[in-house]
Amino acid sequence: MQSPTDTLTITRPDDWHLHLRDGAVLDSVVADTARQFARAIIMPNLKAPVITTELAMAYRQRIFQALDQAGIAQGAFIPLMTLYLTDNTSAAEVVKASQSGAVHGIKLYPAGATTNSDAGVTDLLGRCSAALEAMQKSGMPLLVHGEVTDPAIDLFDREAVFIDRVMIPLRRAFPELKVVFEHLTTSDGVDYVREAEGPVAATITAHHLLYNRNALFQGGIRPHWYCLPVLKREKHRLALIEAATSGVGRFFLGTDSAPHPKGLKENACGCAGCYTALHAMELYATAFDTVGRLDKLEAFASLNGPAFYGLAVNQGTLTLRRGNYQIPAELPMAESSVVPLAAGETLGWTIAAQS
Repeated sequence: MQSPTDTLTITRPDDWHLHLRDGAVLDSVVADTARQFARAIIMPNLKAPVITTELAMAYRQRIFQALDQAGIAQGAFIPLMTLYLTDNTSAAEVVKASQSGAVHGIKLYPAGATTNSDAGVTDLLGRCSAALEAMQKSGMPLLVHGEVTDPAIDLFDREAVFIDRVMIPLRRAFPELKVVFEHLTTSDGVDYVREAEGPVAATITAHHLLYNRNALFQGGIRPHWYCLPVLKREKHRLALIEAATSGVGRFFLGTDSAPHPKGLKENACGCAGCYTALHAMELYATAFDTVGRLDKLEAFASLNGPAFYGLAVNQGTLTLRRGNYQIPAELPMAESSVVPLAAGETLGWTIAAQS
């Protein structure tokens, strides 16, 4: 382990997996990400999914408008757009997206896997081969929600089964396709990404680094720790920590921050998703600090993602300082409020400056 440090300055980081929603929710949350990150991959699972380049460009413009309303300087934050893969996504649409300069990935949601995923893919190789071939040829990454939705498969086994049923056949059929295994949650996933041939990478969330599934039930059911994929056993959390802090270039930061109104989380059928955009880098620094590997945070947060996506590294910096940061109990969001992950708790790091 490295000796303790009180400040840490890294290259300005990026978030390679982010939900901003739309409308008043977008207006409420976008500044939280822009204050920390220079860029973010924006998820396309709106209630009317972003399935074409035109829709992505229109959504991008709404994000810029929200940034302007929040007082974020032009160019200080760049949204990297994605399309939502469907059974009907055409090769021509993939080519159009790749030539747009604004779309940087196409997202695979197995139908019914998570929030607003009902329009997702039902048969990846059977229905999407032409689109996948175009993606492989153009270098457009496929971003996968790595879980099967077969009701016969235990919730905690869905990632491991996805590797066998989807990832291995996909890599065999399209060996040069760039694939990001998003929000990795298991040791099975870590082993697969480490050893897979071809261009494969993975994002890891702060909540999967810091918490295991016990966090869902401490003192009762805790809906603000409920996300998909769900938190897993401690052995899986430890495998994720080892991967994230290893310096291996295949692993990089993706918050999967997902804003839901408080009332829809604290509900008989609560929404899946953790809101971490407010305090993402404080959470990640805390996680890396627990294993004495703060020196590995810059690669994970700022360098590995751009290298995989073929983008330049950011020019600015972000400085974190050791010190108590108390997470707010809740934040205003549209006509409601959102409860950030670990609300009311105190973290050991805070953002001191950015440039």
